[in-house]
Amino acid sequence: MDMSPLLMNKLAQLENKFQALEESMADPKIIADNDAYQKTAKEHADLNELVNTYRQYKQLRSEAEENARLANDLDRELAEMAQAELEEGKIKEDQLEQKLALLLLPRDPNDEKNIIVEIRAGTGGDEAALFASDLFRMYARYAELNRWKTEILSSNETSGGGFKEIIALLSGKGAYSRLKYESGVHRVQRVPATENQGRIHTSAATVAVLPEAEENEVEIRPEDLRVDVYRSTGAGGQHVNTTDSAVRITHLPSGVVVTCQDERSQHKNRAKAIKVLASRLKDAQDRAQKDAMDATRKNQVGSGDRSERIRTYNYPQNRVTDHRIGLTLHKLDIVMQGDMSEIIPPLTAHFQAEALKASREN
Repeated sequence: MDMSPLLMNKLAQLENKFQALEESMADPKIIADNDAYQKTAKEHADLNELVNTYRQYKQLRSEAEENARLANDLDRELAEMAQAELEEGKIKEDQLEQKLALLLLPRDPNDEKNIIVEIRAGTGGDEAALFASDLFRMYARYAELNRWKTEILSSNETSGGGFKEIIALLSGKGAYSRLKYESGVHRVQRVPATENQGRIHTSAATVAVLPEAEENEVEIRPEDLRVDVYRSTGAGGQHVNTTDSAVRITHLPSGVVVTCQDERSQHKNRAKAIKVLASRLKDAQDRAQKDAMDATRKNQVGSGDRSERIRTYNYPQNRVTDHRIGLTLHKLDIVMQGDMSEIIPPLTAHFQAEALKASREN
């Protein structure tokens, strides 16, 4: 496909902007103003890949014109060489056109943010709680492989060692862009340790991935909060405090309730609860904005609906299947150790392709 004149014009404008930003970064007045320089440098960095790709594309187009001329040369050997280069260049040109189209898509402003991962046991009782624990361990190990930091914000442990609910903050560059498609229902099929007859049970857990809300992104007014304190409780009497350190915060306008009891300090539990609350409220705002945008579009792209069954983990067959993209891997043992390298890139590519398709249709 050839880039439309409209897109070529837009790319030329962005290249001009990129050059202007380069000139601004050399301006002594901008250099002397740290905030202005940082803002200019960020805009320049954000355009860097797009503009460099556009320049490569223009160079290829120029070479293609020259090769098209030489392909009609009377010198047969020169003409054949030019034709071969023309065909090879066309493949590279198509690849760059695809890359440019993706780079021109609006960026998700949350992509570089840390994330709050909320995992809750669903149907399946104790087995579902154990599966929730397994999922948390998978994400924590994935974070470790990427040199991210994992901090548990809240947990509700069962006597069997599972979690009814666990909420954690995963901090690392691009965390949201990597794991934002994990939201949904995860299903497990395996023989529970307590099953004497070897029957396979099916259980489920839900995962919600929220971008961490930054300061001033969400307004939380003290008068909108009801804060209750109580004594922490733990599975089988474990980790029980004798002071009222556990905190439950209710955001009255939205009805969102957050509880934190992992810390022995009421102050620390309150701070963690506020962090979770802010991210849930921001997520609700983002979803409301997206729903409003989707209402004006014919096609919805990558809804990440948390009620949607997205993946099945079958232990007897060592199989993991992502139902959204029809991907099946017989590497469940490796995936559960945090190696999601064969799942996340195909997912990202799928949703990028869907977004590109919707962009062209609109």
